[in-house]
Amino acid sequence: MCDTMAIVEAGRVLFAKNSDRDPNEAQRLDWRPRAEHSPGARLRCTWIEIPQVRATHAVLLSRPYWMWGAEMGTNEHGVTIGNEAVFTRERLAATGLTGMDLLRLALERAATAEAAVDMIVTLLGEHGQGGACSLERKGFSYHNSFIIADPRRAFVLETAGRHHAVEEIRGARSISNGLTIPGFAERYSDRIKTHVSACRLRRRRTQSLVERSEDTIDLAEILRDHGDGNSAPQYAFTNGGLGAPCVHAGGVLAASQTTGSWIAALQPGNCSHWATGTTAPCTGLFKPVAVDQPLELLGEPTNQADHDSLWWRHEQLHRAVTTDFERLLPIYQAERDEIERAWFVSPPDSASAFAQAERLLESWTACVHAKRGIDRRGWFVRRYWAARNRASRFDPARLPIYTPANAS
Repeated sequence: MCDTMAIVEAGRVLFAKNSDRDPNEAQRLDWRPRAEHSPGARLRCTWIEIPQVRATHAVLLSRPYWMWGAEMGTNEHGVTIGNEAVFTRERLAATGLTGMDLLRLALERAATAEAAVDMIVTLLGEHGQGGACSLERKGFSYHNSFIIADPRRAFVLETAGRHHAVEEIRGARSISNGLTIPGFAERYSDRIKTHVSACRLRRRRTQSLVERSEDTIDLAEILRDHGDGNSAPQYAFTNGGLGAPCVHAGGVLAASQTTGSWIAALQPGNCSHWATGTTAPCTGLFKPVAVDQPLELLGEPTNQADHDSLWWRHEQLHRAVTTDFERLLPIYQAERDEIERAWFVSPPDSASAFAQAERLLESWTACVHAKRGIDRRGWFVRRYWAARNRASRFDPARLPIYTPANAS
């Protein structure tokens, strides 16, 4: 499950997204350069092969490690896209392009938001959408919606099979895991699955908050939001923390976890982006990233715990903090917020920011583990996370070993 927002202003478009997926599904930041391709070349996407185009744009993606496509990303022209799972009455195809494939293809092939909308619509008509969208839940599939932005405009694109609807954004707009465009939503929405996803609840919350937002720091607060009046995650027995934008897994029927987050400020000639590259933005740090500042991040994360990749090193902090959120997060929250505010106003180069973030992660993790006590979450949440730790061979007590190479 996910939530995506955009604000269209005179001379600027703001964008924000939480990507909510299976808790052990590592998501990586992936830089891909501009490229030329041979005539007749073929491209292997997640499940199917399609014709390649002659030239593709440079892109920066936040991508589940096992997919070709991406949950969110941007390209060298400032086109920035986030996708959402939506549940419709149209048949789910056994194979096809995933929504994540469609997102990456649009970024690689389109230089404006409008062209990206047209690209996705064309690809839907030619290849359809389908195939498994989860590695942990093999039969889980869905259709997709998108917010597609550039420095001047933004659009909502909603799909149901090969059908689609488009709405240009005026002012503030949020989408979640349900269809929202009038007429299209009533015709195609699967009401039961849409209800289980809790998307209506989350979208009411994000829409009300984004309408009052003025800058990137406000968007960060929305992505970290645990619901009206709640500083800590709230867990329902059926669907865990799906009731708020900052999603925490732990339900017995539906469980999803925010595994990556992204914020962008898009202006003509000046596009700025910040990404966590880690789970749970409430426990993490938004770091400046750029298409033209590729980083060689240590490790290639998977669904098995490691002590090299940023994503899994942050899990030692995230999975500790959430055992007693209100007591453990304040250990480093003020320092985190001060650094982040400065980076939103005047972003340093990505390499310097990530090096500093590595040192902070080491310090914060050690401090939190030194103060860690009993797990105060409900029994069903504790059981859920114990199973995920076993499945990933994650040891909650083993701290990652920090070396200078981790900061390079």
